[in-house]
Amino acid sequence: MRIGAHVDPGDPLAEAHARGAEVVQFFLADPQGWKDPAPRADADQIKASDVQVFIHAPYVVNVATTNNRIRIPSRKLLLSHANAAATVGASGLIVHGGHMLKDDDLATGFENWRKTFAYAAEQGGFATPVLIENTASGDKACARRFDALARLWDAVGEFGVGFCLDTCHAHAGGEDLIDIVDRVMAITGRIDLIHANGSRDGFDSGRDRHDNLQSGMIDPKLVVAAIRASGAPAVVETPGGAEGQSGDIAYLRSELTD
Repeated sequence: MRIGAHVDPGDPLAEAHARGAEVVQFFLADPQGWKDPAPRADADQIKASDVQVFIHAPYVVNVATTNNRIRIPSRKLLLSHANAAATVGASGLIVHGGHMLKDDDLATGFENWRKTFAYAAEQGGFATPVLIENTASGDKACARRFDALARLWDAVGEFGVGFCLDTCHAHAGGEDLIDIVDRVMAITGRIDLIHANGSRDGFDSGRDRHDNLQSGMIDPKLVVAAIRASGAPAVVETPGGAEGQSGDIAYLRSELTD
């Protein structure tokens, strides 16, 4: 099982080396912006390296919403990032499950997700596999509670979409980490990536605040168990820069090789 970290996009291979990471995840553009990714001078180098790469889509992307000013640009931006992710050889493009407005019906959000994949198919398809990530908060979230996730997968599963399981988001979102892989697999049939994160807040808090694995509110053994059960690569999105993340990576390696 490959272990790595979310890193600064400036020089992801150097960041991987600094952490002893076998996997890196990074943004290709401002995570709070709507600009398409610019070509990277080091794209060929990253693609040719032994480091496995995942790209995270900008946080602003919300293809589920009924707000046309968000939903339509989100579809286009997701497609643009999938194309750019392919240039660095990314194994997947992670995108949050999205949410609806207060008075909206979640069913509309699931249908909007389906339309997103239909839209992409009309443009030749996503150049990089899309991995939907579970989220931590929101009563009208499409991928916080697993009953909603099951309805989402009913809408998009036929398109071969992947899944990214975030342990902090599950904990904060009210989904117990005990046997979580079995419950996810029963819905999606796959887990392509684990975001191995601790949480600064309690169960079902709805607060997305990551912590290092051995100092948060999540039993780190449950994170290890999820990685082991899934067999998927894992990325820590934890604080402390190279030092903090190196400690988390070393902890996971030690536990997973016991």
